Amino acid sequence: MLTTAGVPKKSHHTLLESLLGVPTVVNPRELKMSRRNLLLLSNSTIHGSGYLEWAAQEIKDFLTSKNVKTVLFVPYALRDMDNYTETARKKFTSWGYELSSIHQASDPVVAVEGAEAIFIGGGNSFQLLKALYDNKLIQPIRKRVLQDGMPYIGSSAGSNVATVSINTTNDMPIVYPPSFSALNLLPFNINPHYIDADPNSKHMGETREERIRQYHEIPGTPPVLGLREGGLVKVEDNSAKILGKHQARIFFPGQQPVEHPLGTDVSFLLK
Repeated sequence: MLTTAGVPKKSHHTLLESLLGVPTVVNPRELKMSRRNLLLLSNSTIHGSGYLEWAAQEIKDFLTSKNVKTVLFVPYALRDMDNYTETARKKFTSWGYELSSIHQASDPVVAVEGAEAIFIGGGNSFQLLKALYDNKLIQPIRKRVLQDGMPYIGSSAGSNVATVSINTTNDMPIVYPPSFSALNLLPFNINPHYIDADPNSKHMGETREERIRQYHEIPGTPPVLGLREGGLVKVEDNSAKILGKHQARIFFPGQQPVEHPLGTDVSFLLK
């Protein structure tokens, strides 16, 4: 398509990339050649336990296997970042790791470039993604994770932003990021806190499954991994596995959702 001046018009994706300096679609070759190390949690706290306690062993094993001693925390998903950081710091310190927060760094980009591992906490996905764009962190995080193999831990919103987009978040759009395109570390989306419909409920609103089906009515949308409370997915290079306390449900456009038990290899999601 040409403009009136005869100059080729940029596509929507290309225009966003030029304005924001980030890719808005997944590059399959880049992902195939990546050195991904990701641990993506549905949530940080489950009933009857404290902050990250349910996933403590998985997190410690993950960081130990990568010889990590220090973790960079990203608390952008909540407004009270000081208290949020202290909560995370106490937990990681009790496990023997040092934790610093990116919101206290003089230069967030430099902090990412020098990080051993990164942990992006939960909260509001829209607020989190906007802060990542505002601080010009999309591309630096992508580079460290996909090219350098930097370990990435996400919880809830932090898991959402690791995927193609935040279109399958459960959060309210309290702020407006410049794009819903996220870090694109994986070629699928996640729906954290996935809830099954209660057959005995008289509530007539849409179920979580129905909302994901509506999302898949849009052409070209990626698969969605529904992670229940206490669920997680571990990704190493081009391998992915369902771990945690509960099985997961996977949605593909135009297909019935499929349940996948704990320990299932779901590497097909990375292709």
